[in-house]
Amino acid sequence: MTAQPEPASTQSEELYERAKHVLPGGVSRNTVLRAPHPVYVDRADGCRVTDIEGNTYVDFANNMAALIHGHSHPVVNKAVIAQMQRGTAFSLGTEVEISYAEHLASRNEGFEKLRFVNSGTEAVMSALKAARAYTGRAKIAKVEGAYHGGYDYAEVSQTSTPANWGRDDSPASVPVAYGTPAKALEDVVVIPFNDTDKARTILDRHGDEIACVLVDVLPHRVGLLPASPSFMEMLRQWTSENGALLVLDEVITFRSKYGGAQEWYKMQPDITAMGKIIGGGFPVGALAGTSEIMDVMNPLLSTVRFPHSGTFSANPVTMTAGLAAMRLFDRAAVDRVNELGYRARSGIEDAIRAVGAPACVTGAGSMFRVHMKSKLPENYRQAFSSAAEQHRLKFMLDHLFAAGFIVINTCAFTISTAMGEAEIDSLVEAMEIGFRKLAAAAA
Repeated sequence: MTAQPEPASTQSEELYERAKHVLPGGVSRNTVLRAPHPVYVDRADGCRVTDIEGNTYVDFANNMAALIHGHSHPVVNKAVIAQMQRGTAFSLGTEVEISYAEHLASRNEGFEKLRFVNSGTEAVMSALKAARAYTGRAKIAKVEGAYHGGYDYAEVSQTSTPANWGRDDSPASVPVAYGTPAKALEDVVVIPFNDTDKARTILDRHGDEIACVLVDVLPHRVGLLPASPSFMEMLRQWTSENGALLVLDEVITFRSKYGGAQEWYKMQPDITAMGKIIGGGFPVGALAGTSEIMDVMNPLLSTVRFPHSGTFSANPVTMTAGLAAMRLFDRAAVDRVNELGYRARSGIEDAIRAVGAPACVTGAGSMFRVHMKSKLPENYRQAFSSAAEQHRLKFMLDHLFAAGFIVINTCAFTISTAMGEAEIDSLVEAMEIGFRKLAAAAA
């Protein structure tokens, strides 16, 4: 019998072998890992990405919700190229930083002053440090399971499990990284999401110790569930009465309304952290708030409570891209992607009912997430996936990728302005096929 030749390795396989020699795990971002190897990009345009093997996908991940206009928008590209020809970084000021700050301030009356940084993680970190500088307090409070980047304090309990998360009326402060200082854990108060009474009781135990309450009103890791109006009203009232600040993490959710997801509620935060879409496809972060609070970073005051700087903060290429992208993301564009989000959620719900699948869909605005559980979760603990649910989720993710869709690895989706009803309806159709395959496998 003649031996069969070994199948030729793909370009992606070859690249990954090279990568493993110089990068831990072969990657700098865990999110690009796929079994048996990452897929590498050749080019992208609009809502479509083509890999180096020639396969094209509709991109519902959009670089983890960072690309509101999809890829290679001609207006953004033209502005960036013009700026790059003038220079990419200076130790002098640029007018575009001022113009962009003015634009963002015009979108939300609570944005009296802003400070630009380089990532969402840095924006949240700086917001927490500003809150500490303003209040003179050390502790922060945050929602169990919520992701706020890689800062020691902000990441507490974002990966807690039934084995270590403690009682629901007193969630434990659980570290993410080995070696997290015990003091960091002691200075983070963890509250349950959308449980107004339990959260208030926990906060009351630490009344005059808390610098700020950090909250995402549509937290992805918690289940992509909107914060209830009563929960947000309680947090606003509690922080005001106890001399603490309310910090909103709008790194992902700023896409939800023209002035951010905070427009869903009858209140304003003290500080807002932003990132993702405001960079126009480039690394970015920003924090905004009242003049009084933001002036803790004012270097012209006799006492500077929070000295702050950064080599690439307000980089002119990022500022140019961000300003171009956000001018394009006007009220009509916001409404349009939100309508597509509603169409997607409704279509997937119809598919779930048609198949009788043990699944549900959460989300709001231009984002949504599919859970492999029949009952809508209400918090992080209910959204936590069992082993069986994780197995079904992986099947669906693999099915969607094979069908030509790039999806965030929690089975979450973000919509860009480059999409239309055809892309949404194709996704819904693919999901219904996936649900039917799961049903057949379980039969």
